[in-house]
Amino acid sequence: MTSPTDALPITRVPRTGLPAQAVVVGDPGRAAAVAELLSDAKEVSYHREYRTFTGTWQGTEVVVSSHGVGAPGAILLFQELAEAGVRTMLRLGTAGAIRPGIRDGDLVIADAAVRDDGVTQQLIPAEYPAFSAPEAVIALERAARAAGAPHHRGVVWTRAAFQPGFLPLPGEAYAAAGIAAIEMELSALYVFASTHGLTAGGALVVDGANADELVAEEAPFSTSGYDPHRDVVAQGVDRGARIALDALRLLAAAEH
Repeated sequence: MTSPTDALPITRVPRTGLPAQAVVVGDPGRAAAVAELLSDAKEVSYHREYRTFTGTWQGTEVVVSSHGVGAPGAILLFQELAEAGVRTMLRLGTAGAIRPGIRDGDLVIADAAVRDDGVTQQLIPAEYPAFSAPEAVIALERAARAAGAPHHRGVVWTRAAFQPGFLPLPGEAYAAAGIAAIEMELSALYVFASTHGLTAGGALVVDGANADELVAEEAPFSTSGYDPHRDVVAQGVDRGARIALDALRLLAAAEH
């Protein structure tokens, strides 16, 4: 583990020397599970929701790190990873499907994200877009095809609140516009990366319909019945982790 004087203040990751390629996830437990896929995996920090490992995936040195739930905390990880040397970040997360035909366990590769994240509005004008690096989309799609994984591309909705509240939401409009899925952190990654010269992408495993009872082809969803801990989701996350790591390998190879 890194000594306190050599660590960054929020996440406690080392101040320098991290590999340039990273997979970022929400759950510290998921970070550990992804790290188990690596050769020579080593935990380098664990503070609050931020748990970070380094290791090697098929010859490519990578970071795996968790950012917790919600964009305001997640962007702190993105900032400190970048300060420590990370140049490419792919988010592996879960999401609720909105577009018809997207099933539990499927992968959504996000071209862009709606900026309803609760933090980037305080950093840059609302008109600034949240978009993936094109090469990240291509690498993720190539890795998904090679894995034979069911996958979809599209725009996702990053929203700060998980539970529905008392205010009307633009869910019907977003569904009509073809938004693929809803999640909580990706637009913050995209805005941070594009404004700091970094490469970012997102691969989201569908774990149900979203929390506002928007309906695709499946039955209506309610938060009381939300269960992301099913085998179909676990299998999708494991498959998605390997796809994200393969995409990092492809991106690293393209840089040389």
